Formats: sequence, structure tokens, C-alpha cells
Amino acid sequence: MRYRTIGTDPAHRREVSVLALGAMLFGSRTDEETSFAVLDRYVEAGGNFIDTSDNYAFWTDGGQGGHSEELLGRWRRSRGIGDEIVIATKLGARPLAPGTSYVDNPEGLSAKVIREAAERSRERLGVEKLDLLYAHIEDRTVPIRETVEGFAELVAEGTVGLLGVSNHAVWRVERARALAAAAGLPGYEVLQYQHSLLRPRADVTDAMFPDGSLGHTGAELLTYLRAEPELTLVAYSPLLAGAYTRQDKPLPQDYDHPGTPARLAALRAVAEETGATLNQVVLAWQMGGDLPIIPLAGASSVAQLEENLAAIDLELTQDQRARLDAAH
Repeated sequence: MRYRTIGTDPAHRREVSVLALGAMLFGSRTDEETSFAVLDRYVEAGGNFIDTSDNYAFWTDGGQGGHSEELLGRWRRSRGIGDEIVIATKLGARPLAPGTSYVDNPEGLSAKVIREAAERSRERLGVEKLDLLYAHIEDRTVPIRETVEGFAELVAEGTVGLLGVSNHAVWRVERARALAAAAGLPGYEVLQYQHSLLRPRADVTDAMFPDGSLGHTGAELLTYLRAEPELTLVAYSPLLAGAYTRQDKPLPQDYDHPGTPARLAALRAVAEETGATLNQVVLAWQMGGDLPIIPLAGASSVAQLEENLAAIDLELTQDQRARLDAAH
């Protein structure tokens, strides 16, 4: 396993594995026995960066979520897991009532919600401190300053370590970070957005979610990362839910544009040259690039996880990487 540092403050920064494990469906669609087996193998391989959210997976039963955090809490207790494993969670997108969703009834990012939701996550996970806490989706009904100060209070109290943000417009991320810096408060240091080798249509990157918030990694976000080297991008859905390799998983319509065939052809050529799978090449391309990107991949079986883990040792040549980057 290889590792990367997230965060800049010596009191909170962590060394995390270059491949993060997504636990979104653990405890819901992925049963407990399988979830535990995947988690055990990930840790055995040296993995220590697990991602969840307080709303996972509300859509599986029409509830409010919490399944994933609760399962991770049971796994931690049964295995005697301590703070050697970094668990990241998110708040802001939990439905306020069963049968609703983050689109029409989200918990939001008020100071009150931040405190209460973080406390519930700590209880479900069975931890005294949340290693990394994200603002999951935008809340334009609350002043950014209130959200910034709400997160900062938890860091000051020692119940949260690092702060992150996902699915926000870049200008709102920058405004929040500027407000935090001006006030001498901790700000967002980890960004989580959807990112893969294939690129969605340009118009899709501007409004992925029904509420208009940003989900995909576009050119603006990549430029922002280059300008702010202390930031880290955690790239979710890097394998497009199996669409690279599974015949029963067509590519999302967002990727139906003239640039996709060329990038797929380059990907297949590199896979053939290396003897690796398409998924492994995509993960290696992300992990070995010049930007600080940590792919976040889920797994519903140990076999899927093994395929992903093998990508860590796959070294692409400069020529292979250049061809993947240039294809469009």
C-alpha cells in the first residue's frame, strides 16, 4: 500500500492510503457478512481510508439513512478498530423525514444541524472524533459564514479533525475557505467530487444535481486544485458503477458525446499493453497523476476489491499517461 498526506495542520493531518474504500451500500444492499469481509481485506492490504455519509443509503428503504455508519460502528467494535483507520463522513444531505430526499427536504448546513448531525454520526460510528467531516451538498439558505463557523467550532472542541466539502460550486468553496482564513479558522482541505477518465458533457458539469449543485469535476475545479496544492481531491465513482467493463451497465447518458470513443480507445490500448483491466488503468491513472487525487471506489465483493487493490502497483509510463490525457 502507498499513502498520501491529507491536511496541513500537524494536529489533524493524516496519512491515508492512496485508494479509499467507499462504504455507501454497506449495511443496506451489501449485507453485513460481505461488508465485513470487504472491510477486513481492505485493512489487511494496508488500506485505512473509508468513506461514508449520514444519509447512506436512505434511498434503499425510503428512510433517512444511517445504515452505513451503523455498520461501520459494528465492524469497528467487533474488530477492535481504533484511530488507525480514518473514517470520513458527510452531513447536510440527510432527509429530514422518511419518504423524502435531499432534493426537497435536506437537513442543510446550519450551525445547529452541523452540531447535531455530527453528534449522531459520532454515536453511530462509535468514535470520539470524526477524522474528516464533509459538507455534503450546498445549502444556499444558510450564510456561508454560519456554516464555516459551525464546522470550526467542532474542530476547536476536538470532536472533528479535518474538514471537507463535496458537490459545491467552486466559487462557494473558495469563498468559504477565504472566510475561514480571514477569521483564523480551519477551512476545507479535502474536496470530494465525481471524477473519472471519461468526461461528461460540459453542460452536465454545471448542474449535476436537481438542486443545481456541482457534482462532476470540471476544468474549473482541476485548475483550482493546481492553484491550491494543499488541497486533495477524493474522486468518487471513478469506475462509473462498473460501466467500463460490464455489458449490463451502459455508460450514463452524460458521457454520450463525440469525445468518449477516443478516450475509451486509448484506455483499451493501454490496458492491452499493461495486461491490466480497464478499471485498474483508470485507478492507476488517477493515483499516479500530478494532481493530488485519491480515487474512492466501492466494492460489493472481495473479488471487486482485489481488482481495485491491484491497481496500486500499476505504474503507467509517461507515454501511456500522455495518450490517456490527450484523447478527446
